[in-house]
Amino acid sequence: MTKSSGPQRIDCHFVAAGKYHDIDFARLEVLKLLAEHPHIRTTVAMDYSNVERIAACKFLVTYTCDLMPTPEEAEAIKAFLANGGRWLALHGTNSILRFVEGGVDCPEERDDVMEILGTQFKAHPPIGSFRVEVTDREHPLTQGLEDFDVIDELYISKQTAPIKILMQTRFDGEATGFVESKYSDVVVPILYLRDHGKGGVLYNMLGHCRSHYDVIELLPFWTHPERCSWNYPVYYETLRRGIRWAMSEII
Repeated sequence: MTKSSGPQRIDCHFVAAGKYHDIDFARLEVLKLLAEHPHIRTTVAMDYSNVERIAACKFLVTYTCDLMPTPEEAEAIKAFLANGGRWLALHGTNSILRFVEGGVDCPEERDDVMEILGTQFKAHPPIGSFRVEVTDREHPLTQGLEDFDVIDELYISKQTAPIKILMQTRFDGEATGFVESKYSDVVVPILYLRDHGKGGVLYNMLGHCRSHYDVIELLPFWTHPERCSWNYPVYYETLRRGIRWAMSEII
């Protein structure tokens, strides 16, 4: 067998699962973007339990909602990052949701995970339009991108560790339906980096999606599917750049 001069194989593990979102749609869209790089080999899972596979990969991708790794799995992920692994975390990865009297609560019960990620989701207002500001125009992840308007869930998050914000927006108003609902001119990270040893996390808060059967606990048939940022080419551009970052093509 002759040796190939093509690019070296890169392994990826993709966790796509959780609540209240069209995980099938997001899973397929992300897999199509990964498939633009034929040398990426991807395994797909519904939780974080295969820590041996994560450790063997170049990078981890997650599109989840209200799905946490166990404390042991979180420790394994932290070691993976410290050793040079990269984690492309999308949309609801940092969310914990509890339906209680008074609305949706987001309890701070997994400080270990939120320290790794750098933020914890706290609330979002109803889906609407907001302006995303590119705060670092020199970074390769954002270079050449202009501020843009998008219709999406605006994920208000509490910062839990040092992060480098590349894109942000601001929010002043009420996140209807959440226990912590009132916010006054808060900075909302949209795209940010968090360093971990030789590796790190890139978090992209955009990308809500929901189809007819994704909230059957609340409504048997959701009348109007939601695609939000998935309708915008600029979102796909940020995902493509995120994958290149995960591959270490972008530093």
